[in-house]
Amino acid sequence: MVSKFMQTAANRDYSKHWQAEGSFPWIFQQPKPPIEKRPISVRENYIRCVKGEEPYWMPAYFYESNTVWPDAMEEHPVPEVDGYDWWGVDWFMVEGINGMITRPGTRTISDFAKWKEELAWPDLSVVDFKADGEKLQKALDPDRPHIYECVEGVFERLHELIPFDESLVAFYEEPELLEEFFQKMADYKIESTEQIFKYYGRVDGVLYHDDWGTQRSGFFSNEMFREQLMPATSRYLKFVKDQGKFIELHSCGRNMQYVPEMLEMGIDMWTPQANANDPDFLHNTYGKQMTFCFPVNIGADWDEKQIRAAIRDYVDHFGENGRMMAWIMTETPDPVKEEIARDELYHYSLEYYNKLYHR
Repeated sequence: MVSKFMQTAANRDYSKHWQAEGSFPWIFQQPKPPIEKRPISVRENYIRCVKGEEPYWMPAYFYESNTVWPDAMEEHPVPEVDGYDWWGVDWFMVEGINGMITRPGTRTISDFAKWKEELAWPDLSVVDFKADGEKLQKALDPDRPHIYECVEGVFERLHELIPFDESLVAFYEEPELLEEFFQKMADYKIESTEQIFKYYGRVDGVLYHDDWGTQRSGFFSNEMFREQLMPATSRYLKFVKDQGKFIELHSCGRNMQYVPEMLEMGIDMWTPQANANDPDFLHNTYGKQMTFCFPVNIGADWDEKQIRAAIRDYVDHFGENGRMMAWIMTETPDPVKEEIARDELYHYSLEYYNKLYHR
């Protein structure tokens, strides 16, 4: 029997655009202007950087890629306003950050030990992925890489279904049941991602979301991470890699301790929180094995000379392995400053890599 929350998804007309204008999904779904006069395609260069294969220039993160964010994956309410996802989780928008969190006290099951009896899993057979995929492909630039935004990883979904503290207690009190839950969640992730690969045109990579830490450290010891999060997560990520896609990781928190596990699971790239992790440590220790992306923060009062100097310093500091992207950030949206920064990033890093790789 289809749950009442899945019935909403089943009856949605996916040929229409459903996200609220100005929301993060809406922003991700909008077409981007073409990027012209590059020596190779933006897609090829991005993939070279992700895989450590001698890129021609340092990519401007997010600007040089297209995000595949399906309306048909209701991991959050659709549209992204206060309401329920198809798991029955109650979300609300937090003013000031333009982001959603689960409403305090939300629970979809009475107790974790009863998830097999009480949790209603999404029935993907009732969702019109085909219509949604045909709609969203129209905005994708063929010259850019297309990256599926796979939100709500196996751990995140656990603590959205029940209170966070109960999720952590389950690691100690119900380890075998927890393993079953994570493995079933991996099955669901594989099944849903298969639909994306089938109906949304060319997909080059997957940006997998699962937050694993606080500002001070990871939530789990490395031993616990290996025993209880890695098996199911690895199986999902292996499915992605077996389809020929690259893997980016979005994982908030001070998660530097898990980089060996990330590499073992086949993750190609991570965009860590620069204010919670040490960019120099990550670059110096793992920069030849994994691609990273850190912000370049452009001051509100900076002139063109200062912007270009900051970009050159970033490339000089992080460019040596060919496995770094730059996330250009301004305090408030400033298209002029962003364009200056992107222009300098392209031209300066092109010259830098031509010298580095003797082109």
